Amino acid sequence: MADKWIAGVDLGGTTTKIAFITVLGKIVHKWEIPTDNSDEGQNITSNIAKAIDEKLTEIGETKQKLMGIGMGAPGPVDYETGIILNVVNLGWKDNFPLKDSLEEATSLPAAVENDANCAALGEMWSGAGNGAKDLVCVTLGTGVGGGVIANGNIIQGVNGAAGEIGHITVIPSSGAPCNCGKTGCLETVASATGIVRLAVEEIKNSHSSSKLGELFTLNGRLTAKDIFDAARDNDRLAQKVLAEVSFHLGLALANIGNTLNPEKIVLGGGVSKAGNLLLESVKENFAKFAFPAVRNSTEIDLATLGNDAGVLGAAWLIKNKLNQ
Repeated sequence: MADKWIAGVDLGGTTTKIAFITVLGKIVHKWEIPTDNSDEGQNITSNIAKAIDEKLTEIGETKQKLMGIGMGAPGPVDYETGIILNVVNLGWKDNFPLKDSLEEATSLPAAVENDANCAALGEMWSGAGNGAKDLVCVTLGTGVGGGVIANGNIIQGVNGAAGEIGHITVIPSSGAPCNCGKTGCLETVASATGIVRLAVEEIKNSHSSSKLGELFTLNGRLTAKDIFDAARDNDRLAQKVLAEVSFHLGLALANIGNTLNPEKIVLGGGVSKAGNLLLESVKENFAKFAFPAVRNSTEIDLATLGNDAGVLGAAWLIKNKLNQ
C-alpha cells in the first residue's frame, strides 16, 4: 500500500488540476487540463479519466498504481452519495451524481467533496495546519470560500453547505449585492473583486489625489494586487481600503473563532499573497473582537500550499476513506 498513489483532482470552471500523490502527501506528478463545460458538462469526468490514462502511459505506470481518485468540486456536495448540488457554471443541471460518474469513467474508487473543504484538508494534512485537528481554512480569491475541520473531520452540514464563510453577513444594511443573491456578504468586501469594488468607490468619492486614483485613471481598472502594493507605498486611500477589509475579515474570523475555538485559522487564495500587510491587520481586529480564551489559543496564519492545497485535500479523502 505504501508504494501506491492517489489521484487528486481540483475541478475548476476553467481548468482542472490533477496530481498523483503518495499516501504520505507528496506530489509525484501534477498537470492541468481545460474544463469542458459544453454538452451540459457530460465530458468532464471522461476527460479526467482520459488525462489520467494518458499520464500513466507517459510515465510507464498502469492503473494498478492508483488506490483511488478524490475530487474537490465548486459547490455543495453530499459526501455520502457524492452528489453535487446545482453547479450551473459547470453545465450540470439540478443535482449531478459526480462520484458515480467519476467511478464509472475511471474504474477507481472515488470520493468527492467541496473544493474549499478540500483546500482545508490539504492544509491540515501537508500545509500550514501542521496536523491540527481543529482548523478553519478561508480562501480569499475571486470569491471567499471556507472549510471547517473539527476533530480531524470536515463539518459538512445537513446538505454539504457548511463552511460558507464568504456568505456571513458583515454589512447588514445597504451592503453590496453578492452573487449568492444576498447583500452585505463577507465576499463583497474581502474577495479580490470586493476589494477592488471598495477601492473604486473610494476613488470616486475622494476629493484628494492618490497614487491609486492615478493608476485607476490611467488604466481604467485595478487589481487587488495594485491596492496592496499602493498600501505598502503608504498611499492613504489604499490603506483606508485595507483597513476596511481587515476590519470586516477580522470581525468575521473572531465570530467564527468564538463559535469553534479552532487551533488554527489559515488564510489562503490569491488575496492572501498580500502577506503580512493583510495578516497583521486582520490579527489586530481578530484580537479586538475574539473572546479572550479564543484570542489566546487560536493562531491565524497564511496558507503554504498555494494551488496544491485542493489536489492534496482531494487525495486525503481517499486516504481517509480507505483507513476507516
